[in-house]
Amino acid sequence: MQKFLVTCLLIILGATFVKGQQSSDELKKKQAEIQQEIDDLKRTLDDTKKNKKAGLGQLAMITKKLRLREQAINNINDQIDVIQSSIGQSRNEISRLKKELDTLKVQYERSVVYAYKNRGNYDFLNFIFSATNFNDALKRIEYLKSYRQYREEQAGTIKKTQVLLHDKITGLESSRKQKDDVLQKQEKEKLALVGERKEKDEFVNKLKAREKEISKELTAKAKADAKLKAAIRAAIDKEIRAAREKALAAEKAEREREKARAAAAKPEPGNTAATAPKKTEKPVAKKESVFEATPEALELSGNFEKNKGKLPWPVGSGEIKLHFGPYKVEGTTITGNNPGLTIETQTGAAVKAVYEGDVTSIFDVEGNWGVMVRHGKYFTVYSNLTSVSVTKGQKVVTGQILGKASANDDGNGEIEFLLLQERTNLNPESWIRRR
Repeated sequence: MQKFLVTCLLIILGATFVKGQQSSDELKKKQAEIQQEIDDLKRTLDDTKKNKKAGLGQLAMITKKLRLREQAINNINDQIDVIQSSIGQSRNEISRLKKELDTLKVQYERSVVYAYKNRGNYDFLNFIFSATNFNDALKRIEYLKSYRQYREEQAGTIKKTQVLLHDKITGLESSRKQKDDVLQKQEKEKLALVGERKEKDEFVNKLKAREKEISKELTAKAKADAKLKAAIRAAIDKEIRAAREKALAAEKAEREREKARAAAAKPEPGNTAATAPKKTEKPVAKKESVFEATPEALELSGNFEKNKGKLPWPVGSGEIKLHFGPYKVEGTTITGNNPGLTIETQTGAAVKAVYEGDVTSIFDVEGNWGVMVRHGKYFTVYSNLTSVSVTKGQKVVTGQILGKASANDDGNGEIEFLLLQERTNLNPESWIRRR
C-alpha cells in the first residue's frame, strides 16, 4: 500500500512539474517573439530617422514599441507568478515528503526491532510448528516470506522518497535562482520602458513643431480619400448593376427553359388532364448578395471569409502608419477618419493581392494609381501606387504583384489598403495576419 501511495505521489508530482514547465516554456517563447518584434521595430525606426523628419509613421512605430515593451513586462510578471507558484508547490511537496519519510522510518524501525527480537531460528520454528494443522503451517511460512519482502520494500520506499526529497530541494533552489534572474530582466525592461516613454515624449514635441505641416499633409490625404471613396463607390455600383443584369438574364433563360420543358411534357390530344404531370415549384434560394448569384462567386466569398485573420499583408515589409477609423494625432489638435489602413513601407515596394480574385477597376487618384480586386462579395483596394502591373478583368492569385508603392511627404513609401463588403468599409487589420 505504501509503495502504491509513493508511486502515485511520484506521478502527481511529475505531472505538476510537466504542466508548470510547459507554461513556463510557452511564456519564454512568447517573450522571445515580443523581443524579436521590438528589435525589428528598432531597425526600421533607425532607417526612417535618416529622413531627419518627424513623421506619423515613426510615431506609430514608437507607440507600438512602447506597447510591446509593456507586453514584455507583463509576460515577465506572468513568468514570476509561474515560478512563485512552482516554489510554493515545491515547499508543500517537500513538507509532505518529510512527513512521509518520517512515517516510513518509524514503521521501518518498528519492523526492524520486531525482527531483532525474533531473530532466533527457534522462535521462527516455534511459530511454524505451533500451527494447529499443516495448512496453517504453510500460511505461516507464506506470512514470514511476505513480512520479509515487506521490510525490503519499506527500505526501498524510504530510499526512493529520500531521492525524491533531494530532487525537490535541488529544484527549489533552481527555481529561486531562476526567479532572481527573471527579476533582473524585469528591472532591465522597466528601465527600457522609462527610456522609451521619454523618447516618445521628445518625439511628440517634434510633431507639435510640425503640426501645421502634418495638418496640411493629412488634409491632402482626406481630399485623396474622398476621391478614392467616390471612385470605389462608382466602380462597385457598376459591378452591382452588371451582376444584377447577369442574374436577371440567367433567370430569364431559366424561365425560357421551363416553358420549353412544359411544352414538351404537354399531353397528346385525347389524353385526360389527370395524366398531365403536376407543376412543381422549385424553391428559390435566398441570395444575401447579388455578387453571390453564381456557385463560383458564393464559394469565393466563403473561402475569403474563412481566411479572416490569416490574409497576408499587401506589402512584404511595413508598419501601419494610420489605423482604420477615427484617429487623433497625439500632442496635436489634428483628427481624421481613415477608410482603411495607411501602411508605410519602402518606396517602390511591390504591392501584392492578399487573395485571389478579379481586377474590376483601375483608377487614378491625385496622380497615383489604385487597383480594386473582387473576391465574391468582398473587395480589396490598393491605392497610392506609382505603377500598375495588372489589367482590368484580369484574374489574379494570392501574392500576385499589382503595382509599386509611391513615396509620401516624409520620403518613405506608403500605400492605402481598403477592404469592403459591397459598399461597407471593414477594418482590414482584423483580416490580415498579425506580424
